Formats: sequence, structure tokens, C-alpha cells
Amino acid sequence: MSMTKKILLGMFAGIIVGLIFNLALPTEWFDLAKTYVLNPLGTIFINLIKLLVVPIVLVSLILGAAGVGDPKKLGRIGMKTIAFFLITTSLALIIALTLGSVIRPGEGNFNLEGATFEKKEAPPVVDTLLNIIPTNPFQAMVEGNMLQVIVFAVLVGMAIARLGDRVKQVRVFVEQANDVLMYLVEWVMKFAPYGAFALIAIAIGGQGFDAIAAMGKYMFAVLLALFVHFFVVYGVAVWTLGKMNPIAFIKGFSPAMAVAFSTSSSNATLPVSMETAQKNLNVPKSISGFVQPLGATINMDGTAIMQGVATMFIAQVYGVDLTFSDLLTVILTATLASIGTAGVPGVGLIMLSMVLTSVGLPVEAIALILGVDRLLDMTRTVVNITGDAACAVIIAKSEEKYEKAS
Repeated sequence: MSMTKKILLGMFAGIIVGLIFNLALPTEWFDLAKTYVLNPLGTIFINLIKLLVVPIVLVSLILGAAGVGDPKKLGRIGMKTIAFFLITTSLALIIALTLGSVIRPGEGNFNLEGATFEKKEAPPVVDTLLNIIPTNPFQAMVEGNMLQVIVFAVLVGMAIARLGDRVKQVRVFVEQANDVLMYLVEWVMKFAPYGAFALIAIAIGGQGFDAIAAMGKYMFAVLLALFVHFFVVYGVAVWTLGKMNPIAFIKGFSPAMAVAFSTSSSNATLPVSMETAQKNLNVPKSISGFVQPLGATINMDGTAIMQGVATMFIAQVYGVDLTFSDLLTVILTATLASIGTAGVPGVGLIMLSMVLTSVGLPVEAIALILGVDRLLDMTRTVVNITGDAACAVIIAKSEEKYEKAS
């Protein structure tokens, strides 16, 4: 049985067990199982993956930048990558706002009493831009500051490329380190079905069905927007720009999608995403190693969709009609915030706070959607990492003409 089938089997078993706990067994039984079985299994799996994230980002980006070599080529790839991310994020928001207007998930009676949410301030964009230059790269690695790690790795890779044979042994060492890390990814993935089972069982077993019923239209709107963006935007982009069959793309990238759905974390899924893109989608290591770590940090189309639908939902709950100018403000704010708050913990809710504030909606209303956010988070993480992989496929295809010319 393939690893993808094993993970899907683990997820299905987790859904069944979660439903049994939710519908048929006392809450105390679920709490015991969660404390002594499910949480340990899920935590071990996530920690094993997170263990590899920073080393893989560092090594992959060094190899990616060294493999690109020419600073002009690196700049060209970087500009195309950022452009793809900005365009798809804008399209994600347009889809979300449109479906939010049509489905109108906020119509109905919602209890606003006690809807409190502690707003966390995002750092100023200028500070974020200044802080991408690490004063201590080792501290950046320890703290998991991905933007600083990315900048340091790119600089080291460019230096290796410029020095050439003088640092040949350094490059060989980095390549060998990459091989070791990818072997560890394959080893950790053997535990993935058990981790997926535990994480899904926790999500389903601890989710009250009253909350799901009350927020049904909101969840439907978010899931439909994610579905449209996934199949239409990414499908068309991969087909027309990447010259790849969308079905082959989805099938090839499915192992990473399964892990993303289980962990709800783009960064935690990054080692698997990169290995899958390189092996199954034939993306060169130099491009995968540059595009995907950057995308895991700043490209969040699934999160942007949640923000768009949530903004429409909250506006409708409070009886506020958003003007066309307000909708443009939402698109601009959410798109720029995805880069401006890159690497900040809890970035999704921080971005939503910024979007709501930009159009004068109460931040406290976020409390209304927190009850079902865990289930939606799993799905939007799949969209987030798929966007990074689609970009990598498209960039790889676009660079072929330059390679042929040289």
C-alpha cells in the first residue's frame, strides 16, 4: 500500500473514532483518550516534522541559490514568484468576497453576547522589512524566524556560487546534508498515518456539532471558495503556464496534501511538500528550494479566502453593507498583510484583525468563527501549500527557455 493510501486510511479511521467519541461516548472518555493516547501521538508526529523544518529550509535554500548562481537569474525567479503569489492571493480574495455576497452566511440570528476576542497587534510593516536581515543567524534558526533564515541561506548560496571551485567541499557538504535530511523525511513519514489518525480524531471528537450546525452556511461558503480556488485558479495556472495536466499535478502532490490536512501547518508540512514536488512533480531542487520555503512564509491563499468570507460574514451579522471601496480595501489590506506579517505567530487571526479594522468592523466578532476554525484550518492549509507547489511547477517551466538559450 502506498504512503498516501496509508495516510488517508489513518485520516478515515480518525474521523470514525472522532465521531464515535463525539456522538456516542461520554466527554470524560474522550478527554482520557486525548490526554493519554491521541495528543501524544499527534504531538510526536508534528514535533518530528518541525524538527526538520529549519534545517531543510536552510540547506535547500543554500542549494537553491547556489544552483541558480547568477544573481540576475535569482532576481528573475524571485520577481516571478512574488508576482504569482500576489496575483493568486488577490484572486482568492475576489472569489471569497463574491461567494460571501451571494451565499450571505451572516444572515440569521447569532448570539453576540460574550463575543470577545483579544486583538494582537501586528508589527509595523517597516519593522518586518527591517527585521528580515538577521543580526544573529543562529538565533534566527533557534527561534524559527523563517524570513531571517531565508535571507541568510540565500546570501550563503550566492556566495558559494560566486566562489565556485574554491568552496567546492562546502557545496558537497551541503548537498550531503540535504540527502541526510530527505532520508529523515522519508523515515518520519512512516509515522504519518498514526499522526494523521490522532490529529483528525482530536479535531472531530472535540468539535461540538451545535457549533457546526450554527455556522453551517459560513463553513459552506469558505469550503466552496477554497474548492473553486483550488481547482479553477490552480488548475488553470498549472495547465496553461506549467504545461502540466492538473489531475497529474493533484495526484502527484497528494501525499503532501494529506499531511497538510492533518497538521494544519504549512511550515510543518514543508519538508514533505518539497520532497513531493521534487520527486513527483519533477521540480528542480534549485527552484523548489527557493519557491516553497518562501511560499510557506508569505503565500497564504487559503487563509486569505477565510478572511474574505469572514469579513462578509461579520459585516452581515452586524447589518453593515460594505461598499465597493470597502471591498477593494479588504483585497489590498489582506494581500499586503500576507507579506507584511510574514513569520508572525497566529498570523491568520492577526491578518483578519487588520482587515476588519480597515473597514470599521468589530474585531471582537472573530470570536464567532473560532469554534469552527480548526476544521476549516485543515482545508485551507492544503490550499496554501498547493499554491506554493503550483508556483514552483510554473516557475520551473518558465525557466526552461533560459536554460535552452544558455
